[in-house]
Amino acid sequence: MLNPEKIRADFPILSRKFKGKRLAYLDNAATTQKPVQVLQAMDEFYRNHNANPHRGAYTLISEATDLYESARRNIAHFIGAKPEEVIFTRNATESLNLVAFVACQEAKPGARILLTQMEHHSNIVPWQLAAKRLRLKIRYAKMRSNGTLCMEDMPKEFEGEPFIFSFTHVSNVLGTINNAAKLIRLARKAGSLVCIDAAQSVPHMPVDVRELGCDFLAFSGHKMLGPAGIGVLYMRKELQETLPPFLGGGDMIKSVSFEESEWNSPPYKYEAGTPNVAGAVGLSAAVDYLKTAGMQKIAAHEQKLADYCRKELSHLPKIRFHGPRNGAGIVSFNIGRIHAHDVGQFADEDGIAIRTGHHCAQPLMKLLGEPATARASFYLYNTQEEADKLAASMKRAAKTLG
Repeated sequence: MLNPEKIRADFPILSRKFKGKRLAYLDNAATTQKPVQVLQAMDEFYRNHNANPHRGAYTLISEATDLYESARRNIAHFIGAKPEEVIFTRNATESLNLVAFVACQEAKPGARILLTQMEHHSNIVPWQLAAKRLRLKIRYAKMRSNGTLCMEDMPKEFEGEPFIFSFTHVSNVLGTINNAAKLIRLARKAGSLVCIDAAQSVPHMPVDVRELGCDFLAFSGHKMLGPAGIGVLYMRKELQETLPPFLGGGDMIKSVSFEESEWNSPPYKYEAGTPNVAGAVGLSAAVDYLKTAGMQKIAAHEQKLADYCRKELSHLPKIRFHGPRNGAGIVSFNIGRIHAHDVGQFADEDGIAIRTGHHCAQPLMKLLGEPATARASFYLYNTQEEADKLAASMKRAAKTLG
């Protein structure tokens, strides 16, 4: 069992008070707070080791390079990958754009891209851009009314042998945990490449790319206690060697002449320009923190809080929940005809931070028939008391505005 009160002591921002009330931060699906261990690791880098890695022979560069590559090894081990299969990006969005850009160049005109109806914009828009540029087609696997994929229809979706299947491991709106292993087996039978948007899974549950058998997997550092501006793309080494680069510039080349260039070996082929070394160091420190806490314990803690929160909110009149009951630590809801933004303002007055809006998932909102939802999303530092505070705040909102 986790001890969230003890964990909270590592997070300076959680000691803040708003209007005399202790901050209840329940917007972890958007971004997470940072423990002192991450802040100190980044501060130590900038104070004592700051240099541009891979670009010289003096001591500071050697230290910066060692820290950068040590972070890569640590993060690779965390997801069951080889170090050379971990590509540093700015965030999951850039990672998914990278995949859509380079992978689709291998597709023939008319080839099909398969997505799902519950995707974040970051796993829709890059594919739309690629489809328009390369004359490809996009199809969306359908979702049930309870917020889960129509798994019985998935074999039919693969009958057309899509070139690539890209899907969210965990929905940022619904908390739905998709059966990635089963979906990947279906994709493999169809000969499809597989890309996973793991922005909401890697931070919250054990994820092993070897066990899953995917080709690409993307996630962001800021959603897992790390800093903003650092993301990860797992790409199978065999694909790195055959697919073209994404961006051109320093360090992604082996040699350059006025006529042509030769690419660097993986993963540097996909890391053009000066990297975010402090971000990688901070993310590695975040990984260490999560490993110490235990990913199974984190997942169980979040699920318990989400179940409790849903139970307490269920007493409100005219409340509508979106997503399955057995999902991740995410609770999306609406109360009667009250707009989600108004609900969010009531929560803020009570020192509670929740997300309101379309959550970068407008197509999904249209399917739900909602312009916006309110969303509480939990992490290892959240408590049952915070779920009680949210329920009390929502009761006040319903009484005032309902």
